Amino acid sequence: MPSPNLRRTRHFRIVRAFQTSREGLAAAPDGRGAPRLGPVRPFLLLASRPEDVAADDEHAAFLRFTGLPAERLHRVRMEAGPLPAIDLDEYAGVIVGGSPFSSSDPEESKPPTQRRVEAELKPLLDQIVARDVPFLGACYGVGTLGAHQGAVIDGRFAEPVGPVPVTLTDAGAADPLLAGLPRTFEAFVGHKEACSALPPGAVLLASSPTCPVQMFRMRRHLYATQFHPELDAQGILTRIEVYRHAGYFPPHEADQVAARIRAADVSWPRLVLENFVRLFG
Repeated sequence: MPSPNLRRTRHFRIVRAFQTSREGLAAAPDGRGAPRLGPVRPFLLLASRPEDVAADDEHAAFLRFTGLPAERLHRVRMEAGPLPAIDLDEYAGVIVGGSPFSSSDPEESKPPTQRRVEAELKPLLDQIVARDVPFLGACYGVGTLGAHQGAVIDGRFAEPVGPVPVTLTDAGAADPLLAGLPRTFEAFVGHKEACSALPPGAVLLASSPTCPVQMFRMRRHLYATQFHPELDAQGILTRIEVYRHAGYFPPHEADQVAARIRAADVSWPRLVLENFVRLFG
């Protein structure tokens, strides 16, 4: 557990970042795509996991670590059917969860559901980026926002399931979404693709030794993480079982992977979700 002094320092940085963000928004006469100060609005969670156990566990994790009540996190399971009409003015921000989909797979090899989801998500991302709507994409967010903005997404920096040390860049240490996090912290990852070249205009916020792009920002309010801010040990153990045969690790190594998970101390990444809600909610 962090020391009392560290907790007080973290709390001060978060509160100050929150106040600064609100002051900046209030001072912008035209809004410039920033969220409005007014009635409390829910957040939108765009999910695409077809496995109910993994999908429901992810939803519960986002609720738990954002601190949002269920009525303030509207979930849309994109894989379950056509994406409904979405009025972005109704939401404080948009969160994209993880996915078994790989954006960099050849188009002809993608299943029909993935092709539909990606086709429906593109015009929504057009709006989100143009308006700079607060956006936080976790893991699949790198593939969606990154690919949409011209990043190179491929398998060069894939990482096996487990904890990795993530280090903030100078820009990351100064970003209000990362207020309160130590300069280096452990986070859970597990991905077959990653960003090997940032999109034009992106700001690198965090890296790991095996994956140079762990987090980036576009414009002022668009964020994507390669690590999973919503995952604790139990959450990733659930996914190990669900995706045992999905190619993230050799199935016979599941017990060893689980042992690494249980031995890890991963408690800082969830602060990204807390900050996202404090800043924009």
